[in-house]
Amino acid sequence: MPLTDAKIRQLKPRDKPFKSSDGGGMFLLVNPKGSKWWRLRYRFNNKQKTLSLGVYPEVSLKLARERRDEAKRLLAEGIDPGEHRKIVKATQSVAGEETFQAVALEWFAKFEPGWAKGHSTKLIRRLENNAFPWLGKRPINEITAPELLAVLRRIESRGALDMAHRVKQHCGQVFRYAIATGRAERDPSADLRGALPPVQSKRFSTITDPKIIGQLLRDIEGYQGSFVTKCALKLAPLVFVRPGELRKAEWSEIDLDGAEWRIPPEKMKSRVLHVVPLSTQSVTVLREIHPLTGEGKYVFPGSWSSNSPMSENTVLVALRRLGYTKEEMTGHGFRAMASTRLNEMGFKPDWIEMQLAHTERNEVRRAYNHAKYLKERVGMMQTWADYLDGLRNGADVVPIRQKA
Repeated sequence: MPLTDAKIRQLKPRDKPFKSSDGGGMFLLVNPKGSKWWRLRYRFNNKQKTLSLGVYPEVSLKLARERRDEAKRLLAEGIDPGEHRKIVKATQSVAGEETFQAVALEWFAKFEPGWAKGHSTKLIRRLENNAFPWLGKRPINEITAPELLAVLRRIESRGALDMAHRVKQHCGQVFRYAIATGRAERDPSADLRGALPPVQSKRFSTITDPKIIGQLLRDIEGYQGSFVTKCALKLAPLVFVRPGELRKAEWSEIDLDGAEWRIPPEKMKSRVLHVVPLSTQSVTVLREIHPLTGEGKYVFPGSWSSNSPMSENTVLVALRRLGYTKEEMTGHGFRAMASTRLNEMGFKPDWIEMQLAHTERNEVRRAYNHAKYLKERVGMMQTWADYLDGLRNGADVVPIRQKA
């Protein structure tokens, strides 16, 4: 039953704290000393949280309900009301204007639920380490292009040019959000076009020579370390997913009988479902490791806990143990290897790009891409696995070019 002022006044303290619910997740917490605190229980990003709404009678039942409704409105917009409160407290500078850090945190809280966890963590750290110490307390509408450039030059001076470009991009997003919400009039980052030297693109080290690929596959077959690591090494060239997607693979995502691995959106850079057709060779690898890890969550669990995936450096370290330097091969290099050879084998670029899960810019098209060219990709993945078998066995493999 909803609370009334009369009922609240009748609530007497007990030996232990107790709750009296008003509905909608809001309740009154009565403490042994007689104080009465309004609380709101809610979920955000699948986590249970509690928000304080004030103390009764300073905060009346009516006001508490208004605060509850406001919190619900924020939740409906994808904003954590608890984080929003922290932002509001930080919004006012000495001059009474909203600061860069406050608007940046509001922007981050607004859009973070739609980003991959790894991306959002790196993004906020970049701002915390490179922008907030110098721009954070400044009124956002007063920040000039030279002031922003000085921050970026500081990053560039330590040899982190790529980081400087990324921070410039993030700051631009914050300024544009401030413009859209009426807190700023223009984006000073737009005036810095060409102010930073361009970043020289770096490609992940990879092996594309068929003979050396064959040797790499034979080295993997002879790997003397952990069986879990060996299976991960064997599967990596067959499925050529991103290293993080490989190490975090879960048995619940894999259908061995249907020969398909469906990676959920929250694990993908594109934030959409990705389907990986499994060749007979891939299924064989997975069936080999299933008796060891199949009762757990992860296909490739960590060495210290079966409840966590293997370390992000496991495959990389294994490659080093096999004698491959960072200039020769990386875990990410299996993707470049497959992309290069499949293109040379004549498979359609659209099929290859789809299997690599490269981000589709059009959000509507991206949402339906998981099944695009699926039949063709099934055949391509099996042909690729057969081709790798030939290389590993030392055959002089000349791939049959596919018809355009």
